[in-house]
Amino acid sequence: MAMLKLNQLPQPPPRIGMWEPISTAQPAELDMSRTRELQKFMEDAGLYESGEESLKRQEVLGRLDQIVKAWVKKVTEAKGYNEEVVEEANAVIFTFGSYRLGVNGPGADIDTLCVGPRHVTREEDFFGELQRMLAELPEVQELHPVPDAYVPVMRFKFDGVSIDLLYAKLGLWVIPDDLDLSVPTLLQDLDEKSVRSLNGSRVTDKILHMVPNVQNFQMTLRCIKYWAKQCGVYSNVAGFLGGINWAILVARICQLYPTALPSLLVSRFFKLYSQWRWPNPVLLCPIEGGSLVLPSWDPRRNFRDRNDLMPIITPVYPCINSSYNVSSSTLCIMQQEFQRGNNICEAMDASVTGWNTLFERFLFFEAYKNYLQIDITARKDVDLMNWQGWVESRLRLLTSKIEKDTRGMLQCHPHPGECLDKSKRFHRCYFMGLQRKPGVCAQEGGPFDIRFTVEEFKNMAGMYTYKKPGMWIGVCHIKRNNIPLFVFPGGVRPARPKREARENGAAAEVNEAGDGKKRKIDESITCHKLRKFDSVAGTKNIPLAVEAKLEDSSITARCPIEDCSQSCLGNEGSFKFSPPVGASSSVSGSSSSTADVILVSDIVPAPSVCQQGSSEEHDRFQDDARSMGEVQKNFGEGTRVESEGVRQGVATGRDCSTIFRNDAGVEELEPTAPSSNVVPASYGAQKPLIKFNFTSLVRANS
Repeated sequence: MAMLKLNQLPQPPPRIGMWEPISTAQPAELDMSRTRELQKFMEDAGLYESGEESLKRQEVLGRLDQIVKAWVKKVTEAKGYNEEVVEEANAVIFTFGSYRLGVNGPGADIDTLCVGPRHVTREEDFFGELQRMLAELPEVQELHPVPDAYVPVMRFKFDGVSIDLLYAKLGLWVIPDDLDLSVPTLLQDLDEKSVRSLNGSRVTDKILHMVPNVQNFQMTLRCIKYWAKQCGVYSNVAGFLGGINWAILVARICQLYPTALPSLLVSRFFKLYSQWRWPNPVLLCPIEGGSLVLPSWDPRRNFRDRNDLMPIITPVYPCINSSYNVSSSTLCIMQQEFQRGNNICEAMDASVTGWNTLFERFLFFEAYKNYLQIDITARKDVDLMNWQGWVESRLRLLTSKIEKDTRGMLQCHPHPGECLDKSKRFHRCYFMGLQRKPGVCAQEGGPFDIRFTVEEFKNMAGMYTYKKPGMWIGVCHIKRNNIPLFVFPGGVRPARPKREARENGAAAEVNEAGDGKKRKIDESITCHKLRKFDSVAGTKNIPLAVEAKLEDSSITARCPIEDCSQSCLGNEGSFKFSPPVGASSSVSGSSSSTADVILVSDIVPAPSVCQQGSSEEHDRFQDDARSMGEVQKNFGEGTRVESEGVRQGVATGRDCSTIFRNDAGVEELEPTAPSSNVVPASYGAQKPLIKFNFTSLVRANS
């Protein structure tokens, strides 16, 4: 009897991959129950497309296959080949990405690859004749070719279904319908763009062959992709991971737990990658060599490969790092999310919480005090799409430059995707959250001056080869409370939840006005809640929200603490500036103090104003900028205002920095402290008014 039961046990699955499985235990009843719960949660979340939508996608792909076959025959005939060659001319459509992996959701696009014969070219035929044929079809809308991309693509909607179409020209005269793209010899004598185009389909097919159970893999991957999007870490362009990266990570878990159900695979996913020691690479199989001269990932030979922070290696020749975009900041953020996911899964094992906790949406615009806002504009829709693609490909370089210029102490969190202001045409907006890297205290990091870094990035973006008039980019630093409303659902800023204490070395606990409650306040914030303001008692950092009327240079200061209704310097009082030595005595209150004031700010003309060079608002803003000279007169000759840069910024539609200087020097802009950008005032006011957010450094003369 015992022997019979032993013979009836399922045989362990064969090893797939480089190492033996960690566990081949059969699923327990608890795993089955949790998998059913996960399945229901994903269905309720709308992660599966309907049967009608799936059928429509298949019809669109069939129609597209007919079009490319007719296109190849037409091109072959036009080039003078005989009837036999024309009859045998063929092209084949392959799919890859989420659709090929079986994890696409409702409304997702379809990544497709057209493989053609050697006499049909990309430049003249694919982006020529085929583009014209598609443009004439009534089912095709929003046709947008991108021939100069790293992987050239033609994007369009076919009967409402979004299509990304690539092209690869093989060295064959006839393309069979049953072509196997996994054969390495097909890559022989191909151009680099064709190799890149083929790589997506070849990698996708290989992944499906490298997992022990395709259905469990698909459900787990669908779950992890949804989690990554909810956490804001799903974007290859932004420096996180894209679909193919997450697929390889999930496939590796499936290899290590070949008999596990999706609920356990999700748990083991977070457990493994929360402990993974990067930059050790994730591999599904040994790195393949080949007789072709194609570069593969090899840090022993290639110096650039040694700098990869999170190598995730594709399983087909040539094996490459699919996550080269990852930066130090984005890696740190993903590690934090892996750890958070592991903690939640452990709590689920203890029956403390459920799946909904794991998939809670990350509130990006509530998570940081400081942000960078990147605005881009163009004059036409086509120009905007080209300009947008170029800028998006450069954004990861801005993250890397900030990390480098701040010695890795300032962490950037790029928002995974653009934001759209529906009130502005031909405009896109991007955001980056800024904070000190965990473990870096305010005293150690000091203030961060990233103005030069930002200017370098803008100059680099401006080197776009196909830049046209009207293509503009602006970068400014904003505070959380100044985030534009169009980024929020419905254009309504959500109510701020009660702030939780965070473990941050740059924060100090402060007992608020006798209520016994404690909260975390940045040590760089100084107001009456921490200590009394005294302009002569020493050197103190006083962050101020300031409105400066240029006619009389009176200053109104408000407390920077968000829930503080008092004024650090008296309710609606005037901040009395003391001019430098030798300055004019016309400044209000200059006789009452001997302190120096050093100010740094940014002036950022709104893109909507800069595009309207002849508008009344633009003229008023120019007048306001010229009025900056009044500040220079009031502060005296010891203070220089770079108003020339302001006027140049207004004239060219570019943001620029205005620096108030005196003999004592210049204070650096600190993105993590409450200094912020300058925005144009409301032009409906009776008097010209420019609103500033200053960080002032008050020094007592010894």
